Amino acid sequence: MMNKYLVINLMICFCLLSCANNAKEQKTIDADSEMVDYFADNGFGNAVAIVQHPSGVYHKGITYVAYQGTLEDPYVASYNHTTKEWKGPFKVGVSEMGKDPNRKKKIDNHGKPAILIDDADYIHIAFGGHGGTREDGDNPLGNHHYGKNLHAVSKNPLDISEWETLDNISLFGTYSQFIKMDNGDIYLFYRHGAHRSNWVYQKSTDNGKTFEEPVSFLKHKRRTEIEAEDSWYPWLSRGNGDDIIVAFDYHICRDNKNAQDPRGHIPERHNLYYMVFNTKTGEWKNVKNESLEMPLTKEMADEKAVVRQIPNDWTFQGIADVDPNGNPHVGVLVGPDIGEKRSGPKRLQLFRWDGQAWLQSENTDLPRGNGDLEVTSAKEISVYLEHEGSGDVGEICRWDSSDGGESFKKSKVFLQRKHSGFVISSLIDNPHPDARIIVGEKVSGTDFRNMYLLGDSGPIQRLKSEAEVLKNNK
Repeated sequence: MMNKYLVINLMICFCLLSCANNAKEQKTIDADSEMVDYFADNGFGNAVAIVQHPSGVYHKGITYVAYQGTLEDPYVASYNHTTKEWKGPFKVGVSEMGKDPNRKKKIDNHGKPAILIDDADYIHIAFGGHGGTREDGDNPLGNHHYGKNLHAVSKNPLDISEWETLDNISLFGTYSQFIKMDNGDIYLFYRHGAHRSNWVYQKSTDNGKTFEEPVSFLKHKRRTEIEAEDSWYPWLSRGNGDDIIVAFDYHICRDNKNAQDPRGHIPERHNLYYMVFNTKTGEWKNVKNESLEMPLTKEMADEKAVVRQIPNDWTFQGIADVDPNGNPHVGVLVGPDIGEKRSGPKRLQLFRWDGQAWLQSENTDLPRGNGDLEVTSAKEISVYLEHEGSGDVGEICRWDSSDGGESFKKSKVFLQRKHSGFVISSLIDNPHPDARIIVGEKVSGTDFRNMYLLGDSGPIQRLKSEAEVLKNNK
């Protein structure tokens, strides 16, 4: 009888142990198959921004995304829309910034990567610069600050796993912006130094193996009537045909100690301007097709390139697109001067050229927030925005207009999170409908962000075990 009970007890124990092991195995399986909305958790600081662009490109069925990762180094990941496979992220190179624990501002954020794929299918990344330092030598087109502007290229076509950093662009750059034309020519636009520097471009006709010397197109210079210098913030993009379009605002770069404003040097910007670069002829023109002398000065910009004078409120981040007829639509964020070192909340103002004059869109329906602009016709316009909705809910959404920007309606919400702060990229080049924009969501209490790839179906998900880059790299 004792043996019988012993056998029964052993059988019960075995069953309980087996169930526990099965539950543990099931839990492990569930954890291994858990999906999350983000593709990586190592976005660092302001991991993407509209000004450094493009942050992503869709090419041959795959979307490639670039962002600022751990210690401000550039990272690239890819998503195959056919196989639904993620790859990466892989570190592209090493930024000169983000490594000094003694800096008061530990995250500089000016060297975020821009990405481009050349006609031979090699991938290019520009990253890491905020004007260079005095140790790097004389800057003939501006002043110095920090970091080095670097250019990395994939070792193999369409392969993000191995990279080589080349020494073929000026290290004094910042705010890199890549554009490739239909003939394969590559243009890299950037500011040649810190605030008091010209904006320039370097051109490559051999798939980025070599670049021509920097050519200035916006001129910095000393003001004579006040203690300040002229400075600029342009945003460049493909127009129609051989054109590159430019929306830009003006930064009055005051001396730290000046007699005009006790706030010293502040991020004060004004006005909105527009011009066009015909890459075939090499000519720069305004919207009326009048030639502009390069590099453009503040006086010439005010005379021939102004969209709207905004002398009192502050501006930020111009954006632009053109309709099929070549008529531009431009936008800029505008907020009040509140007497502080930052402006009050900014709201997007939009303008369109009707062939004779710049018309301002009412767009009073648009919420406050930063974003990018897509024009499909003279009447059909979309704005991709990050903003805070009701109840402390952060949203990434699209607002559409069918009347040329006079009114907008929210048409799609790509991502919605409570108590979240987002940074947003410009629109991905040639985007797949499922992958239009890259977003970083701040992780509370850290300098890191979860990175999302968003499109018409919402976030493109990934296995949590793959998206936990920080954990995987420990």
